[in-house]
Amino acid sequence: MFSHHYITPDQLAGFDNYKYSAVDTNPLSVYVMQHLWNKVVKIVPLWIAPNLLTLSGFLINLVNYFLLCIYDWNYTASGVGHEHIPNWVWISAAIGNFLAYALDSIDGKHARRTQSSSPLGELFDHGLDSWAASIFPLSLFSIFGCDSGEAGLTTRTMYSVSCIVLFTFMLSHWEKYNTGVLFLPWAYDISQVSLTTVYILTAIVGVDAYHKSLFLNFYMTEILITLLTGCSLLIAFPQTLYNIYKAHQQKALLKATLYEGLLPLFSPSLLFTLLTVWVAFSPCGILAKQPRLFLWMVGITFSNVTCRVIICQMSNTRSELFHWLLLPLLLLVGASVSGLLGVMEEVTFLVFTAFVTAAHVHYGVCVGRQLSQHFNIYAFSLKKRGGN
Repeated sequence: MFSHHYITPDQLAGFDNYKYSAVDTNPLSVYVMQHLWNKVVKIVPLWIAPNLLTLSGFLINLVNYFLLCIYDWNYTASGVGHEHIPNWVWISAAIGNFLAYALDSIDGKHARRTQSSSPLGELFDHGLDSWAASIFPLSLFSIFGCDSGEAGLTTRTMYSVSCIVLFTFMLSHWEKYNTGVLFLPWAYDISQVSLTTVYILTAIVGVDAYHKSLFLNFYMTEILITLLTGCSLLIAFPQTLYNIYKAHQQKALLKATLYEGLLPLFSPSLLFTLLTVWVAFSPCGILAKQPRLFLWMVGITFSNVTCRVIICQMSNTRSELFHWLLLPLLLLVGASVSGLLGVMEEVTFLVFTAFVTAAHVHYGVCVGRQLSQHFNIYAFSLKKRGGN
């Protein structure tokens, strides 16, 4: 069941020659958080595999998300007149978010500390990050909800913010695909510290505090969403373009032509185009009907597309032009907006969401097993295969 070989022989050969190269220029990370993580990592027992830290951090984020699903499935719990999410859930979210942030920050340090760094570990880390990138905003949206008047968010705003966050994540890996260097995005540390702080404030003051304007009729919702999108569009995007331009000036770009350099962006661009068409022209208003599941589907489909780009980037192989998952999505969107599905649109969407989720989990497990066997290691143990 989980023995399919998604990684090609050329990509496996590319992984054999892979060297990790990253640059972190974020002042918050360099001058504050890295000093904290250097102390925290010393607490971790040396027998624990780094990938266990990575997986634990992701599962904590997932538990936080599912907990909020229980109390706020349709993003209405924060609205006036609704039963609000208990304060202990926000405290749990704050603790969980910071723990996940810490584990994601020390897994690489622990790998170097135990001399167990491998391309599998980096792929596992970034692959789960590509999934978590959608979970962070989906959890944050429960604070404001989509039934809170001026203080809330519309489902289309939630969708737009999710797309911007995911686009920003893709940029850093597209940048590495072209330059060979991962320039760690400033937005990550800023967003994680901010998200933890917002959860703590919500536990203290309650969601009703966000229903009141702060000044000049501005609400906290508008301020946080502006900061979130501003970090993405005004910091991350210009930084990416500058780093690629700088590599071009130094004749250090890995791709010979503009077409080859832009290739990884085609599938994500088509994905967001198809999803936006569906949101805009859905006869049943699928986003408003199923906001949580629709945004989940957006995030998990994006993660699968991005993981393939990361594999090409790490193995220095050519990115695919068209991801196969976009074909059933294209057919589904076409059948939906044309009215062909009629009353079956929502049911078909639910089936597609379940299919994409299962396909992504299958892909992740198969890729992990394939690379474990190739490098003769275990994913979640420091023991070597065939020996102690």
